Amino acid sequence: MPATPTGKVLIHAEECKGCGLCVDSCPPKCLFLAPELSAYGVHPALYTGRDCTGCGICFYCCPEPGAIVVYRRAAAARAAADRRQGGSHATAL
Repeated sequence: MPATPTGKVLIHAEECKGCGLCVDSCPPKCLFLAPELSAYGVHPALYTGRDCTGCGICFYCCPEPGAIVVYRRAAAARAAADRRQGGSHATAL
């Protein structure tokens, strides 16, 4: 069963070097390199818009500070979403 999407990635294309480290390290594979070149002549990373778990691995492996921002859903919102989807995990205290 795939993990419930609980995050969102914002990539600043003008800061991205196009190295692909974030794409290779993303566990749910929700990042990819753009087919077109940026103004700096690189293929910047892009977010698919779905499946992000909010783990932050892409943020930590990125060599360019400020290129990637990871947003995570709050714990209460995750618990409510899990209840709607029939999850049986206990809520964190």
